[in-house]
Amino acid sequence: MLKTQRLEEQPELAVEAKNLTKRFGKFVAVDHISLEIRRGENFGLLGPNGAGKTTTIRMITGVIKPSEGYVKVFGIDVAKERKKVLKYIGYMPQKFSLYEDLTVEENIRLYGRLQGLTGSLLKDRVKELLERFYLWEFRRRLAGKLSGGMKQRLALATALVHDPTLLILDEPTAGVDPPLRRKFWEHFRELNREGKTILVTTHYMDEAENCDRLALMNRGRIIAEGTPREIKRRALGGDLVEIVFEGNLDPAALPGVKSVMEDSSERYLLVVEDAGRDLPRIVKKAEELGAKILVASPVHVSLEEAFIRFMGESE
Repeated sequence: MLKTQRLEEQPELAVEAKNLTKRFGKFVAVDHISLEIRRGENFGLLGPNGAGKTTTIRMITGVIKPSEGYVKVFGIDVAKERKKVLKYIGYMPQKFSLYEDLTVEENIRLYGRLQGLTGSLLKDRVKELLERFYLWEFRRRLAGKLSGGMKQRLALATALVHDPTLLILDEPTAGVDPPLRRKFWEHFRELNREGKTILVTTHYMDEAENCDRLALMNRGRIIAEGTPREIKRRALGGDLVEIVFEGNLDPAALPGVKSVMEDSSERYLLVVEDAGRDLPRIVKKAEELGAKILVASPVHVSLEEAFIRFMGESE
């Protein structure tokens, strides 16, 4: 295992961005966003195409300079010391950008050399990555002859060749079938357990549930930030629960109920402060009032539903 800098020596924040802005002429692609990504976490930038995710990533990696604001990686100002910053970053771009006329093994070896690896260290690292990402049997195949999924695996292996402590992944599962998408997220969780910080952009709402924290982006702005559960609770104003009962009962008057989202005969969707705490209280009070509870359970809310709500508010 290579080591660029011991984890205990690195600042607590892997990425710190303040008022990050990028203009292209009169068009504002990223509009005064601020981010703090903690060391060792899996942080997701979630939003539709054109939201500003890739432009944000490019500023964090120093590919483009911000029009306003600044970004630091492990306390290092990217605009002032980009070469130093790149030692700690592994970057997997949205589009496959490796050499299609080189083999799988040659691509990894080339990027290893560019990162300063030589001799047995390089040889061992290439072999380790080929085996880890199930590319060993394809090591002599030209990159241009690989399937889409194998190209993504090769791109991830190449991004990791110098054992970076921050891995930046721009739409890493775009165009990949669902089983392989799950496999990629298994790799990401494993890398997190090894202490790596991951910044990933995606427009797949379901896979964003795997992130420790998220920032939802729309039209260059961050419209919500937090853990997946925090974002969903903020969108609704609390947790969502379902009750079905027999008898005369006004659900809005039950303890802990903040609002009634939907009612159909004797089935109600209720917003409560905390489902784990409030649902037992609701059931107890309803039974005291003579109702017979048939169903009482928390309701799963998807990130997509939350995002749509925040999108509506931002518009």
